[in-house]
Amino acid sequence: MKKSFGVVKKRKEKVLENLKNLGLKVYEQIDLGSFPSIEMPSRSTSNILYEQKIRQYILGNKIVKRSARNIRHLKPFTQLIWVAYFVKDLLTQGKTSTLRDVFYSAQAFEMDFIDQAESDDIITDLETVINFPREDFNVFPEERSAIFGDLTIEYTVPGYEGKRLNLTSHPDGVMIGPALTTSEFIDCKADKIIAIEKGALFTRFIEEKVHERFKALLVQTAGQAPRATRALIRRLNQELGLPVYIFTDGDPWGMHIAMVIISGSANAAHLRDLNTPDAKWAGVWATDIEKYKLPSDKLTELDIKRLNELKTDPRYEGKLWKREIESFLRIRKKAEQEAFSRYGLTYIVDEYLPAKLELMEKS
Repeated sequence: MKKSFGVVKKRKEKVLENLKNLGLKVYEQIDLGSFPSIEMPSRSTSNILYEQKIRQYILGNKIVKRSARNIRHLKPFTQLIWVAYFVKDLLTQGKTSTLRDVFYSAQAFEMDFIDQAESDDIITDLETVINFPREDFNVFPEERSAIFGDLTIEYTVPGYEGKRLNLTSHPDGVMIGPALTTSEFIDCKADKIIAIEKGALFTRFIEEKVHERFKALLVQTAGQAPRATRALIRRLNQELGLPVYIFTDGDPWGMHIAMVIISGSANAAHLRDLNTPDAKWAGVWATDIEKYKLPSDKLTELDIKRLNELKTDPRYEGKLWKREIESFLRIRKKAEQEAFSRYGLTYIVDEYLPAKLELMEKS
């Protein structure tokens, strides 16, 4: 039995402490008669570097300063302080919000944002300042991915504290939303995570009892995995020690879906704890298209352009990635996960999946 308890509470306490320290710093500057200012790492592209050691993008040493002394900084400085105040209230009241909610809520406080893009950018500034993703201060994306498997969680959200749920309780899986991502892991009988790009295949895996046959938690990423889903996968990997295997369509876009789970994205270079460096892309590979003689489509010019971009991306320097990029460019074909159905609906579960898991576990 694997379990993890108390991690969520400690993390929330740290976020709240960082928010209070931010407010205290501003207060102390004013109390000393100084114009308050805030410093943070620059998020400009020239300050985004790939760190091979931790296998993700990070921010470099350039620092930007927002000062109330500078008339051009006064508006974003005020907006940042307001957002910090707003999310502190969310945390202390046990409430959640969305990026859209934050934009509209600002109007109730006569806080002026030109549009949501501007408020989104200020929220990202706050992430950079306090060094925690927005999900940790209760600003979540819309739910669109799901999880299924023998994991019992305990809710921490107000009104549900202490209530437990086994994630096999709903045949469609449980949506990965704020209540689930902030829950504690009480009992887990799975020994691996299988992340799946497509909802149809996620449903097929549940129907074919992949969670029992392979002792797996199934995670549907619904295309590019939302940040909350990526953070949940990391928690399951780090707190419960579960290896992660990612199955996507066999094309450059599927490769990138897997890579963002593994190494994160440049847009989130200011954050940690959103990627799972030891996760493995298990397919569909270009070499699978040939090996299994899968029905396929021709690569488009856009696909080829994307593959050439991946060749220059430092995250794709591994032997497997290089081999598969070259294979895609050589065969000029791509295939969806559902292509295995040409051999029968259960072929992917009966033949392909066990072969791939065995290969992954040996690598």
